[in-house]
Amino acid sequence: MQIELSVFYARLGSIALIMTLGFLLGKFKIISEHTNKQITNLLLTVFMPASLFMAFPSEYNQDSANLFFSGLLAGTLIMFVLIILAKLIFNKKWMKKELSDEAQFAMIFNNATFLGYPIVANTFGASGILAYCGFIIAFNIALFSYGIWLFEQKISIKLLLNIIFNPNIIAVILGMILFLIGIKLPSFLTDAVGYIGGATTPLSIICIGFMLSQAKLKNVFKKWRLMLTALIQLTLGPLVTWGILTLLQFPIEVIEVCTLIQALPTATSLGLFAVKYGGNAAESSELVTISTIFSVATLPLMVLLLLV
Repeated sequence: MQIELSVFYARLGSIALIMTLGFLLGKFKIISEHTNKQITNLLLTVFMPASLFMAFPSEYNQDSANLFFSGLLAGTLIMFVLIILAKLIFNKKWMKKELSDEAQFAMIFNNATFLGYPIVANTFGASGILAYCGFIIAFNIALFSYGIWLFEQKISIKLLLNIIFNPNIIAVILGMILFLIGIKLPSFLTDAVGYIGGATTPLSIICIGFMLSQAKLKNVFKKWRLMLTALIQLTLGPLVTWGILTLLQFPIEVIEVCTLIQALPTATSLGLFAVKYGGNAAESSELVTISTIFSVATLPLMVLLLLV
């Protein structure tokens, strides 16, 4: 499976247009901060789980199963390596003390959900989504465990429950079980879930566009630590991912999907986690903005360098 650069750029162009729509909706106050939070909540609890559930083929085949479990193994390995790298790179000696944890979060967790799903779906199709489903289990487990721990520095029952009852993880596991045992759901049910999941791509991209519309860009580019953090995340992540998975001879679909995901900007949840768990909310949001803007240049570069 090889990425065709012209097709990739065309699909990025479509995503950029929808993102521009979200930007304009934010600028003209058609979408408010409250509305965006509601859409985000719906995406994480309803639309995204529906799309992940529907990613599995209706009939079992070994190739699809191999892609899913390879994606799961690759995701687990990548999360482990990035946690170690982030700890080594973004230490408190050169980062501002109050930004070290936020920088580590940015390095480990990118926008695999809101931006990752539509790009993978549009670029790789069904085989890419299966690998993505495996990856997203490892990603979400790390996000709702280590990601929260970075801010709270403690393990709690609530943290464990966040993992167990995460709708995206539940949806993937249910989809995997039905796929493995060969159960077919009634067509009216799969159609309904499919229609709901189909809203994931446009809504997630509109949310990112809205976030950019709220950014105060004048002050953002004066902060060299944030810019350097974003550049390290956008380049070192995909390079390390591609190198490790290629060395270990993972399936080409898994290598390409995981490398592409790691080339995406840092997760929008960084700002949300900083607010909820007592981090530096202002500079966390600025870091997400810088990473998203820089990715316009670095994402095609990483694709050209590693995947074409």
